[in-house]
Amino acid sequence: MEAARVFDSKPNSAEARDIAFHLHSQTNPQRHAEIGPLIMARGEGVHVYDASGKRYLEAMAGLWCTSLGFSETRLKAAAATAYDKFGFYHSFNHKTPDNTIELAEKLVEISPIPDAQAYFATSGSEATETMVKLAWVYHAVRGKPGKRKIIARDRGFHGSTIVAASMCGLPRMHREFGLPLDGFLHTHCPDAYRGTRPGESEAAFVDRLAADLEALIMAEGPDTIAAFIGEPINAGGGIVVPPKGYFAAIEAVLRRHDILVLGDEVVCGFGRTGNWFGCETVGMKPDMVALAKGITSSYFPMSAVLLGRPIRDALSEMNKGGELFGHGFTNSGHPVGAAIALETLNIYHEMDVVPHVRRMGSRLRAGLEQIARDSRIVGQVRGEGLMIGVELVAAPATRQAFDPALKVGAMFDALAIENGLIIRAMGDTIGFCPPLIIDEAGVDEALDLFGRTLFSAEAKLAEKRPSA
Repeated sequence: MEAARVFDSKPNSAEARDIAFHLHSQTNPQRHAEIGPLIMARGEGVHVYDASGKRYLEAMAGLWCTSLGFSETRLKAAAATAYDKFGFYHSFNHKTPDNTIELAEKLVEISPIPDAQAYFATSGSEATETMVKLAWVYHAVRGKPGKRKIIARDRGFHGSTIVAASMCGLPRMHREFGLPLDGFLHTHCPDAYRGTRPGESEAAFVDRLAADLEALIMAEGPDTIAAFIGEPINAGGGIVVPPKGYFAAIEAVLRRHDILVLGDEVVCGFGRTGNWFGCETVGMKPDMVALAKGITSSYFPMSAVLLGRPIRDALSEMNKGGELFGHGFTNSGHPVGAAIALETLNIYHEMDVVPHVRRMGSRLRAGLEQIARDSRIVGQVRGEGLMIGVELVAAPATRQAFDPALKVGAMFDALAIENGLIIRAMGDTIGFCPPLIIDEAGVDEALDLFGRTLFSAEAKLAEKRPSA
């Protein structure tokens, strides 16, 4: 049901060259060869323009990341100034760029973890993997080297490198590669809409998930498990907000068994959920957090881990004999990335990002809920701040899902593109994660385009239903 796209197939066209020379992430290669790329040429605020000049409202901030929009002059200027100083320096062997120190201090000032230090990398995958390695060090120093296994959750996303992908709870991240690796376990996604049993309250659902987590820990052996990793709100798994009390319940189980809590804030951090960090929104109390995306509004590839005092002390103890900490990336703490991140933080503070996100998020959610009331296929609108999902279903009254063969989400995505709206279809859940700079006019434009797309999708689905 995905709409066909006509493209220039001449051998020297940009589309044909892309098909010939470029392997795309998270894209079906055969389908890509049939429909070609949608080539983007420039951005302005919350909008992007394709090579033909068509304008789109980018309601996913690219890949959950371009929080300050696609043309922030201050970030461009910060990069240019930094490049004038030098194009690169590193943080190995007691050296560091000067502004990397300032960035570490600024991140620690807003950290949800007390007495933290910042470690820098270049991607969310590197940050989540770093947390795993640090968790192993922590337990080894305390005489528990057998605590190695990692528990993640179904429908969680933690990156694409081998360990990060093993932690993902999405089959598409495992199928081609023989993953997950041994020792990477998965427990339930806290999706009350899909997960509660008939007559089960959300509180009872939380109790069941906590009990099932404990059963998993006991079956594996508490002395074999190092850490649990979770996004405060599952992003790529469908924007799943955990029920009230969820993290308190599962963390009580984890603390009983000396299992660290790792927070994946790659999407949720820097105001996205209506607080500086998503863990504050959902009551999560992590020992470490991974940051990326919004740290530079993705104007530079940069990520960070914030680690608390117990982890810091374990690293010191492990290397007390004078050995080197055996972890690092060439571009950790890159001076250009640090300059962009510092200016990004300045802009967040100046725009008073948290109240702004709360206002715009409330407007977006209220508008989506109003549209849903007139729809025959919206099952649930859910989310926090400017991170909202709309789940499409065959029968809202019973929560009956669409037949996967219909590919309703893919159809919706194609219709949205036709209408000049970029969303993210995660199965049949439509995701909204617009740039944090979006204003009332931008929210209203997104709502108008979504409403038009939704009712077009309903009409197409009605055509497919057998006549009575």
